[in-house]
Amino acid sequence: WLKSLLPEAEWSDITHIFVTHGDPDHYWHVDRIAEKSGAPVICNKTMVQETNEKRLLLGPRDRGLTFTTEIKNLHTIAPYETIDVGKIEVTGIKTAHGPLTMKLGPFSKTVKPGPNERIGWGSIGFEIRMSKKVLVNLGDTLIHRDEWKTMNSPDVLMIPIGGRSVHNTMDENEALEAVKMIKPRLVIPCHYNCAGLHRKNANPADDKYFHDEVKKLGIDCIILGINDSVEL
Repeated sequence: WLKSLLPEAEWSDITHIFVTHGDPDHYWHVDRIAEKSGAPVICNKTMVQETNEKRLLLGPRDRGLTFTTEIKNLHTIAPYETIDVGKIEVTGIKTAHGPLTMKLGPFSKTVKPGPNERIGWGSIGFEIRMSKKVLVNLGDTLIHRDEWKTMNSPDVLMIPIGGRSVHNTMDENEALEAVKMIKPRLVIPCHYNCAGLHRKNANPADDKYFHDEVKKLGIDCIILGINDSVEL
């Protein structure tokens, strides 16, 4: 959480910042990057509260549901709503973060998203249209068989596959079902094989299996590691 995956020297090059939900590890440095880059921050409307004529974002480094963070260039969106942000068009996608089970030795605790719970708060996906390309980022989500039928062959689909053990997102096979439904040109799996607390791999997934099954559908799939990139 404390270390950005993007070197601080590259923060000023960022043009847009998308917040898929309020789990702190997903946007720990959002205000710092926004200040450094001047990039707009796009998030679910539920991630923001208005207090004393100020619009405050759910604090990325605060505990609980504490709205403390002021961001100059802030844009909010709801599922199915479309907004223009600079030279791109963004549509909100219905998503839902699943429950999170934390284990320590023989002990475990399951936290379920809800009206008073930080986990999964403000969950939303994004359909991003820019330069004749369409990119879909689903964030951390369970599968939505009905709501996603309207998506039609985006150029890129970023989709979580690490829910087999912890069940907070789709697993490999559920993600494959979503790929068949959405029919993207390129798939990038995400949110899997991550360390968590005292576990080296808190959300294991077989990315080779997923990759090969996507390829069988005639769809390209790229496995990205840290510092890897893809040019669209």
